[in-house]
Amino acid sequence: MSKNLLEQLRSMTVVVADTGDIQQIEKYKPQDATTNPSLITTVAQMPEYQKVVDDTLAQAQKDAGANASQTDIGRLAFERLAVAFGLTILKIIPGRVSTEVDARLSYDTKATLDVARGIIKLYEAAGVSRDRVLIKIASTWEGIKAAEILEKEGIHCNLTLLFGIHQAIACAEAGVTLISPFVGRILDWYKKDSGKDSYPAPEDPGVLSVTEIYNYYKKFGYKTEVMGASFRNLGEITELAGCDLLTIAPKFLAELQNSTEELPRKLDAAKAAKMDIKKISMDKATFEKMHAADKMASDKLDEGIKGFSKALEDLEKLLADKLANINEAKAA
Repeated sequence: MSKNLLEQLRSMTVVVADTGDIQQIEKYKPQDATTNPSLITTVAQMPEYQKVVDDTLAQAQKDAGANASQTDIGRLAFERLAVAFGLTILKIIPGRVSTEVDARLSYDTKATLDVARGIIKLYEAAGVSRDRVLIKIASTWEGIKAAEILEKEGIHCNLTLLFGIHQAIACAEAGVTLISPFVGRILDWYKKDSGKDSYPAPEDPGVLSVTEIYNYYKKFGYKTEVMGASFRNLGEITELAGCDLLTIAPKFLAELQNSTEELPRKLDAAKAAKMDIKKISMDKATFEKMHAADKMASDKLDEGIKGFSKALEDLEKLLADKLANINEAKAA
């Protein structure tokens, strides 16, 4: 019997579940999993997870103290809830879970460090080794510098909202464990900018960006792993077969599982090592110059941070409102 696309992909790429839904993770059994505020918001409203949410809120209210506002409790609850779902996910998967730092701190190195260390403490207090956790941080210069410090402390990082080669090089030189270039969001920008409705998969700008980053890393022997993310269609995934990791939403995992086409390897470390690629020396000035020159990366990083921040604010409001309802019910 022919192997389906998902089985073939797993033979050359680590498959990560881009969802916080425990049932979907149990169904597709990925190596790793990743979450973000939008995913957690969706899951937090599902009936089957209400006990986890209620218990987390109660503990956050207790730990925040009697004088804390519902907004403060909601903020603390998000961090606890992200870890609570992370702990649940780690019981299912053999690998690592990514847990995100507040995107509103993306340009604050010190604050990012404080929150990241706090997340790791929560995992370790629950008996989980830091080797099984990736701290998700936006790929700003300040975020990359925070990740460089965290990596030296043995706290592994997943640099997200990555759209340009300059971000990727800075991450590699900082010794970051993993990067998540956003394939689909790059495509979105180019479609809007060019007026095109679509691109053939091999010419997809997101695919080309990740391919360039992958080849650069393998050419110069960087240990940082490349995890393609944010897909818009199946072609983007199959064109990146051979990438270190791909984080894939359940919709596309199902499509991969239901297809038995042949899947050739597209990215190959051995071939990349022989390519003629120029090495770029990266410092803050070079990073900022390249970032300013790359309108797509500048636009999408800014948009992504705003989007993640809004999703977090929405989740905090949802949690604060839920807590108010719980307290009102208790007082009645």
